[in-house]
Amino acid sequence: MTLLIVGSVAFDTIETPIAKRENILGGSAPFFAYAASFFGPVQMVGVVGEDWPEEYTEMFRQQGIDSSGLEIVPGGKTFRWSGKYHENMNDRETLDTQLNVLGHFQPKLPESFRRAQYVFLANGAPSTGLSVLDQIQGADLVVADTMDLWINIARDDLNTLLKRVDGLVLNDSEAKMLTHELNTITAAKKILNLGPKFVVVKKGEHGALFISEYETYLVPAFPTENVVDPTGAGDSFAGGMMGYIASQGNLNSETIKNALVYGTLVASFGVEGFSLDRYKEIDRAGIDQRLALFRKMTSF
Repeated sequence: MTLLIVGSVAFDTIETPIAKRENILGGSAPFFAYAASFFGPVQMVGVVGEDWPEEYTEMFRQQGIDSSGLEIVPGGKTFRWSGKYHENMNDRETLDTQLNVLGHFQPKLPESFRRAQYVFLANGAPSTGLSVLDQIQGADLVVADTMDLWINIARDDLNTLLKRVDGLVLNDSEAKMLTHELNTITAAKKILNLGPKFVVVKKGEHGALFISEYETYLVPAFPTENVVDPTGAGDSFAGGMMGYIASQGNLNSETIKNALVYGTLVASFGVEGFSLDRYKEIDRAGIDQRLALFRKMTSF
């Protein structure tokens, strides 16, 4: 089944208590796409500048990621973000943000991408997501991500988007902000009234929660000891989750539960290195080995 990701592509400069890396590949689209590629082919849409290295395009190709939807703006510069993580690896501060070509991004989907059966709208302006949906022809499943910025400054567009998607992925603080509720469960259920058929609440080191009208599933995080860089963990989780769902071609209860687990496990690998470094060292067999260990930890 075809899986499409529309999101940001960035060059990140990241400092953690472990080390510092400059101008490494980041953005929601690369993290999602690489995580999802362990389960099947992925189509990626984003925008970069003339400073985009061809080696990254080749890396995506070898991983089964079709990046022909990646727009390269002549004379432009790729989105850049710089941040510093605190000792607990949960809190971070943004040091610099340069939107560059991302500030004027208007996705134009190649014709073959418009027939994608599974679509993920990564964190971005709700108006961008709406323009993508106007180009999609009958997707089986559309899931979106959002963040506090769009809840605060683009609520009307976000409300319109929520009525057109099947699922919403966001963290627990964003769920509470969106609904003005203090309890995560109550907040997730209230989001269902805004349009989505299900909500996935990311809880970081505490796992993830799935809620629909009739189902509730909770998956703990994998106990990762060697956290090097948490950047992109949420996008990697979404990529693993959506990649597995697309590979199964259905959304029954078993698929949902397995998808949540696979999303958690893929993300647990990603935080063990900077950028996509750790992903380049593993394959599906390595993920399934961690799955077997996870089963032993959580069965009772």
